[in-house]
Amino acid sequence: MKFNQFSIISASPAQERQELAMLHLLRAEEVDQLTPAELFETLLVRTRLGINSPLTAAEWLHDLLATPTLALDDWFKLGTSLTTDVFYRVAFQLLRFEPEVDFQLDQPVASWRKLNLPLREHEAWTSADVVDAFYLLLNTRAKNGQNYLDLLTAQGFLTWTYDLPAEQKPLFFNGKPIASYDPQQFIREVVYVETDMDTDFDGQADLVKVEIMRPRESNIKKVPAVFTASPYNQGTNDEWGEKATHNVNHPLTHKTADQQAPAEEKFPTTFAYHAVKGEAQEATTSFTGTPAYTLNNYLAVRGYAIVYAAGIGTKDSDGFQTCGSPEQTASMKAVVEWLHGDRRAFTDRNSGYTITAGWCNGNVAMTGRSYLGTLATAVATTGVAGLKAIISEAAISSWYDYYRENGLVRAAGGFQGEDADTLADETFSRTKRPADFSRVKGRYLKYVDRMAAAMDRQTGNYNDFWAARDYRPAISHIKAAVMMVHGLNDTNVKPSNVKALADGLAHLPVTSKLILHQGQHIYINAFQSLDFSEMVNLWLANKLWGLDNHADEVLPNVLVQSNLTPATWTSYDQWTAGQTVNYYLQGQTLTTKPNDNEADIQQFTDRQPDNTYHDWCKHPAKWQAALLHDAGRFSRHFTSAPLSRDTLLRGTPRLTLQVSSSADHGLISALLIDRGTAKRLTTSPVIVNRGGLPLGYHWASDDLREFQLQKAPTDYKVVSRGHINLQNRHGASQTDELFAGQLVTVEFDLQPLFHRLAAGHQLELIIYATDYAFTLRGNEDISYRLPVANAKLTIPGSQQVG
Repeated sequence: MKFNQFSIISASPAQERQELAMLHLLRAEEVDQLTPAELFETLLVRTRLGINSPLTAAEWLHDLLATPTLALDDWFKLGTSLTTDVFYRVAFQLLRFEPEVDFQLDQPVASWRKLNLPLREHEAWTSADVVDAFYLLLNTRAKNGQNYLDLLTAQGFLTWTYDLPAEQKPLFFNGKPIASYDPQQFIREVVYVETDMDTDFDGQADLVKVEIMRPRESNIKKVPAVFTASPYNQGTNDEWGEKATHNVNHPLTHKTADQQAPAEEKFPTTFAYHAVKGEAQEATTSFTGTPAYTLNNYLAVRGYAIVYAAGIGTKDSDGFQTCGSPEQTASMKAVVEWLHGDRRAFTDRNSGYTITAGWCNGNVAMTGRSYLGTLATAVATTGVAGLKAIISEAAISSWYDYYRENGLVRAAGGFQGEDADTLADETFSRTKRPADFSRVKGRYLKYVDRMAAAMDRQTGNYNDFWAARDYRPAISHIKAAVMMVHGLNDTNVKPSNVKALADGLAHLPVTSKLILHQGQHIYINAFQSLDFSEMVNLWLANKLWGLDNHADEVLPNVLVQSNLTPATWTSYDQWTAGQTVNYYLQGQTLTTKPNDNEADIQQFTDRQPDNTYHDWCKHPAKWQAALLHDAGRFSRHFTSAPLSRDTLLRGTPRLTLQVSSSADHGLISALLIDRGTAKRLTTSPVIVNRGGLPLGYHWASDDLREFQLQKAPTDYKVVSRGHINLQNRHGASQTDELFAGQLVTVEFDLQPLFHRLAAGHQLELIIYATDYAFTLRGNEDISYRLPVANAKLTIPGSQQVG
């Protein structure tokens, strides 16, 4: 167990005293009037609810140890001086750590350091020292993944703040708003934002349903909005998605330069806007519940209005699902415009009464993971007014990079056969209103058929369809601050998506932050080891409330979770840094010395026995296990010497090869492997305490999670991969001719990495063709030849760290 806190800001003694007084914990005169021990006792008792007499205070203190053998109430009676050991021994118990399990009673300070908790040490404590240490303690992480103030909040410590006048809120502590808004009093309302398009061909501008949960105080004092754009929010058609999944068990085919995909269907440019009959002051429709992101629930009781919209083509909205198109982006941009006061919305779909977001201060942030984070990124690239920040987690920056790669149809991890039309079908939740769906069914089916043709699974090339869903050329338009979160092991939305966004933002005059974790396609806001929610709260206090809390300076530019040591996070200035290292292929080795042996020509075949082929199609994990131990029949392995020291690999690897195929088509795939026996982190976070993370008082909760070391060691870990069609060696949009036996040079990127190779481990490169987890699986009798003397693997950032 180890704790990492990056959201704590330095506070002056005056600020500490003022904020402790705001919490009703400290009176100004007490610092001068009370001894350190007396002040410590006073602060402790005031945090405890239900204490209404010296007797009940003593009863509570009697259950805390001041020394390994003496209860705290008895220790206070002795009148002895406060020591660092006593303070942190008590602090451990307040933070719900268990003696002799989580810390040693006789060595509290050493245990405190071991857990990486923030510490104040003094040989002779003063009352001012007590104020400073207790202020820091309120910001310190407890065992259950909350800081002490949030732990107290979950017990009802701040309920008195619910009755404060709206003008006095939010209350800020250490640069962050605290939970001073009563969730039982939240206003829940629905509006329908009008867009500037007609994507269901009915002659009227599409309306988009928006669900809002906001504090009642927002009727008096305006608050900022946190908006999550989720096409899944109103339900999904899982059966439709299964039926629309494409067959991938067929061969790659030869492409000709004149193969062009048809254009996708254009939407009408002429349509009618909705007639306005009047303006309403209140929404007429409410909602009881909606699928919620727990980070949003955390923020809700801290004064942020929470907004959800599923967008066009979803239940209670108009339009069709278009899978990442400019129209889908525009539908979510329209919500931001309404929140900022630049667009109209209606109280319902038919009455004609408009309503404004008069409760919003005009400042908006967008949050969410995967498709949700993707749309946050897309909206940010429009430069829309009012969008001050986005927190994009596992977000797509180019849909081509999601469903294709270098001229190949390439699946998102775990979803072989899914494509843009599949996702459109799955999220077209207008089917949940049968009569509404029946009115648009014919037009939708025609539209999605055109989409299937336009996305072009025949060539896998980059075309106009994918260009329309590529947000990277518009990164320069971003005006919002951007916090990116991505898993280094995410095979769904691969790290290349966030690397491209981060690289583009590096040249812009906007704030950007990057957090790289060791997970796959996950949220990280309920990790035990990281104060992510508090980091977001600090950041949004600055971006949405306008608080000068130095968030940009306090939060790391790049924060990376260690792949070797559990619960360890390290800050860096940038992703790629260190020395560029070139590796060369020779025999079966990966070496830093060039290979001058022109006769070193290696080959492998892609054909498998029929029973093996069918088994691997059903169980790609079996294929990967076989690949890792293949003796050169259907792949080639190149392994470095064992490392003498730990080595950190950073950036995007690039592979250059000469290769020929025995057919007039072919592909090359590559894996980078950390080869070495070790206990590695679990592939997914382990639930430490199910439902054990309350997000407020009598409010929502979350499961506390953390990566742990696996119980058994493993021999390897995949750290990067890449694929290329041999006919796209000059670009994803360009088809090159290929003849059987023709030797060609290909150069392509593997997935970006930030990986620490332990001393004694080896870096291994595996070159093969069919990837049963990601590419088409044709089982053709194709052989590949590799003159490896002309091959090179380049890693732009490498440094020895051990």
